[in-house]
Amino acid sequence: MKLRNLKYTIHAFALLFVAASCSDEFLEVEPKGTALEENYYVNEAEAYSGLVAVYDVLGKQSGGFENMVCMMNAGSDDHYAGGGGATDGNGMQSFSDYSISQVTIPGSFWNNFYQGIFRANTLLIKLPNVPMPDAQKARFTAETKALRAYYYFELVRLFKNIPLITAPIPTSEVYNVVQAKPEDVYAQIEKDLKEAIPNLPNTIINPTTESGRFTKGAIKALLGKVYLYQGKNALAAAELAEVNGTPGGTSPFGYKLLTKYSDLWVISNKFNSEAIIEVSHTNKSNSGWGNWGSGSDEGNSINVMVGPRGYSRPANSTAPDYAAGWSFNPITVDLYNALKNDPRFSATIVDMKDLKAQGLADYSPGYKDTGYFIKKFMPTTADVTTGGGDAVLNYKQNVYVMRLADTYLMEAEALGGTGTRAQALLDAVRARVGLQSVPVSINAIMAERRLELACEGHRWFDLVRTGRAAAVLASRGFVAGKNEIWPIPLKELENTKLVQNPNY
Repeated sequence: MKLRNLKYTIHAFALLFVAASCSDEFLEVEPKGTALEENYYVNEAEAYSGLVAVYDVLGKQSGGFENMVCMMNAGSDDHYAGGGGATDGNGMQSFSDYSISQVTIPGSFWNNFYQGIFRANTLLIKLPNVPMPDAQKARFTAETKALRAYYYFELVRLFKNIPLITAPIPTSEVYNVVQAKPEDVYAQIEKDLKEAIPNLPNTIINPTTESGRFTKGAIKALLGKVYLYQGKNALAAAELAEVNGTPGGTSPFGYKLLTKYSDLWVISNKFNSEAIIEVSHTNKSNSGWGNWGSGSDEGNSINVMVGPRGYSRPANSTAPDYAAGWSFNPITVDLYNALKNDPRFSATIVDMKDLKAQGLADYSPGYKDTGYFIKKFMPTTADVTTGGGDAVLNYKQNVYVMRLADTYLMEAEALGGTGTRAQALLDAVRARVGLQSVPVSINAIMAERRLELACEGHRWFDLVRTGRAAAVLASRGFVAGKNEIWPIPLKELENTKLVQNPNY
């Protein structure tokens, strides 16, 4: 994730941010950047560069092949892994068919978030001694704590049994790290978020230079979500109510549902009124294959991953001029049927099967092809960059981590799916797309989440946290008591005190 006014200088400071994973690569490399680190953070500009480095791990949501959205889609009932074949992206394939193991789980889902935590821990130690205005220092500290909390939240809901590290650890002690109780990790997440909120602005004051930075509303929304995942529904509802305000209106933090659902996916419509936490991408980073997946690429990888392979259209065709892709995350017939009569269908799904049958377009079917593709992230040829680097690695579409319709439905759920306010929240989401009111209930809310947030990486988490995954995903190989969490990558277990998750 890049803050808008960053001038791509962060790579000059790469030695400051050695990954804090327990992997052999980390342990066997002498930290030669230590001397430089001791002399760094001498002014506000250097502290800002450190803050950007902490933010940058948010790009895991949609950057690189092992991005969160495509991976989480693959394990849900709404998608298959897809791609070019059964071994194309082995980690994603094994999650999709529940053969996932400590060998096939991509290590980056552990390493990248711990890298963000390491960067946050380092910056939090340095900030007190940086000569800068107290208000700025308080804001930087708040953002860093909130980011650390976010990365721990991703780790604990993916792996559950994880180490809790809140300060840099000497290399000699890394092998002695043990896992914390999940409730202790959640307590630290709550602590970081609650300490961050008072020192963040209500809204972004200067969108030109600060879009993408955390605000009070964004972190209250995240705290509400953290409470919901723990079953602390009353606390979740209280936080989310502040974020949401009057259903359908403008909230105290300036959030408002967009009038037109499809406008959420207009690539130029960045940082709109519905966005709460948004990952920023650029087509100007000049990324090539040497950057891709390394943490130095800044494009949205979902765009090329989900497009149909070999897409073409005859002259004078009325079909959209889509850019070809790699056919990951094909949409299941089940989701197609759930959405086919919904007003959100045309903004969510591309029916390539129908376009091909009409002779309007053609494509090469990939693995587990259904003929249905994700419209939300489908770029056209006009969206392909003509700048430097490899074009397919430099798509500029931003991606939502949290948006207002999501928090509306989470609050309605936290309210138990009953009552006047829960009904109003559900109604607002449906009214935006022209749907009539239906009686509010937990089942109605979960059904609405599936359709409203389709293809955005939420479905698997929703199934697991509500106890529905075993029934819904049984045909895919999901095993209750095992697949609610991922196996810890084998490399993290070697010569350490970490213990593998149950049944792996």
